[in-house]
Parts: sequence; C-alpha cells; structure tokens
Amino acid sequence: MKPPSYKKSRKPVSREAIIRAVATSTALETVESSKAIEARLRTPSRRLRSLTLG
Repeated sequence: MKPPSYKKSRKPVSREAIIRAVATSTALETVESSKAIEARLRTPSRRLRSLTLG
C-alpha cells in the first residue's frame, strides 16, 4: 500500500524564517516596520537568555 502523499518529510524551519514570520505578522498588527521588529528580535535579551528554539 502506498503511503499518503501529504505525509512527506519536512525540513526543519530555520531561526531566520521564524524571526521573519513573527516580525511581519507583528508589523501587520502594529504601525511599526517589520525591519525594526526583526532587528529587535535578533538582539539577545538579557531576561530570556536561557530560552532556545528547540
């Protein structure tokens, strides 16, 4: 029996793609530019240093 075509293996999403998606989504909801949000997301935060994308 042939496996369903929708169950293809997926490659992991890069950190850059996540940052870009979050920044553009947030920019649509606010008046801030997506580039400014991306820059803020790329700078490490002292409070959240122990968090990682897993």
